[in-house]
Amino acid sequence: MEAARTEQSAAGKSSVKRGSSDRWMALLFLLPSFLLIVIFVYGFIGWTGYVSLTNWNSLVPDMSFAGLKNYVFLFSDFRFQADLRNTLFFTILFIGLVILLGLSLAILLDQKIKGESIFRNIFFFPMALSFVVTGVVWQWILNPSTGVNLFLQTFGIQPKWYTDTNILAGFQWGQIEFGLPAALIAVGLAAVWQMTGFSLAMYIAGLRAIPDETREAARMDGATEFQIYRHVILPQLHPITVSVIIIMAHISLKIFDLIYSMTGPGANFVTDVPGVYMFETTFRGNYYANGAAIAIVMLLSVAVFMVPYLINSRKGAS
Repeated sequence: MEAARTEQSAAGKSSVKRGSSDRWMALLFLLPSFLLIVIFVYGFIGWTGYVSLTNWNSLVPDMSFAGLKNYVFLFSDFRFQADLRNTLFFTILFIGLVILLGLSLAILLDQKIKGESIFRNIFFFPMALSFVVTGVVWQWILNPSTGVNLFLQTFGIQPKWYTDTNILAGFQWGQIEFGLPAALIAVGLAAVWQMTGFSLAMYIAGLRAIPDETREAARMDGATEFQIYRHVILPQLHPITVSVIIIMAHISLKIFDLIYSMTGPGANFVTDVPGVYMFETTFRGNYYANGAAIAIVMLLSVAVFMVPYLINSRKGAS
């Protein structure tokens, strides 16, 4: 008995040592990635924040402290106010249409229609393209003198698409006319065309994860198909909807490549966004402190969506 206890004690100590050794080995493997993230992500974020508080607005570095001067300048600047307006309406339009079209297409494909795989691949295809390619293609399609307008001219219709400078339902607010820029609708269509496949994939996965027994039970209780989707299926898709909103908001708030390749800032900045403004301010105008301030504002706008979502996810996991 005593020998058995001694043997078990030795085995336990060996297991503890082995477990401790495994933990240290895992930490050693993670350490390089952790250091790289700290330096090249959080370190550069900190450096950008520091530069935004300086007077470095020329090729010659000037790291003297400027306080919030660059931020005050931005929020009083006509172009940046227009950028904030454009970002707000683009985000609402983009997220709303991506969710609506993705969910509608997912429900249609969930009906086990013939050729489902073909339709699914067609809808997923735009996701394989970059936003630069999408911007160039849709610039040609919606060009006021070519593309789809050649067909619409036969009916006496010739929209200006992304060259339209009108502000829909606009009213004066600060230095800008606050409302939906008509040109952003064309840009939103291009973005929605590319990203609807993502929400479709998410909703298809969610619909296929709902057991058929749940639907059958609702039908036996006398529920119509509309009532089943409204009261049974859609509530179970709520987590997917939240995920789609967060991911699409992250894309829309930092979008650059689609706008830059399709329209640029546009006349009177009707299609301009902070990403384009930051690029031109920093790398063309050499106003590094102002560009850093724009980057920090973009980071904070994304954090408004991401941080609450991550906190809620951690609470749910625990």
